[in-house]
Amino acid sequence: MFEEKRVPDRQVRAAQTETTVRVYQACSPAVADVALEKQAFERGGTVPVVPSFRLAAYGSDNGRKLGHERVLAVDLTREGFEWALAHPGPVLIQWDAERDLDHTALNFQAIRLTLSGEAVDHYVGEWITAITDVTPIVRDIAGLLATDQLHLAVKLVPYEPPYPLGEDLAQAIGATG
Repeated sequence: MFEEKRVPDRQVRAAQTETTVRVYQACSPAVADVALEKQAFERGGTVPVVPSFRLAAYGSDNGRKLGHERVLAVDLTREGFEWALAHPGPVLIQWDAERDLDHTALNFQAIRLTLSGEAVDHYVGEWITAITDVTPIVRDIAGLLATDQLHLAVKLVPYEPPYPLGEDLAQAIGATG
């Protein structure tokens, strides 16, 4: 008998290697240029990041939203990412509807992290291993969708498998898979 395999309601999914996890940060062109040159961000304020490429594209309106015209892929150490998940004080964890490429809400949620205080210091000073500008990919996908070329657009979306969480951490952040 056929059984539909469904994505868990709340699952952390991210591009990852054995040592890193990729998150996305949308920012202004000025901030992006400095971050790319220095391979670091300036300290201060709060920093919203998402491991979902599609949620980052949605949040930046494909790089058209004022102050979010650039989308940067930020590779973090796995230890840093897990520290952020485990520290709800300096890290606000939210679950937002995951989006398809047309920005339509899907029936499962992706995690969003807002770093502040101590978490920003760790993010800027310790966790970042690389920063890459993915704005051209975001815009290429939007262009392909505008010309009804979904079959080509989906090929540009990064592979984001489930991130393996320990049972205690999954429970603490409200993940269901």
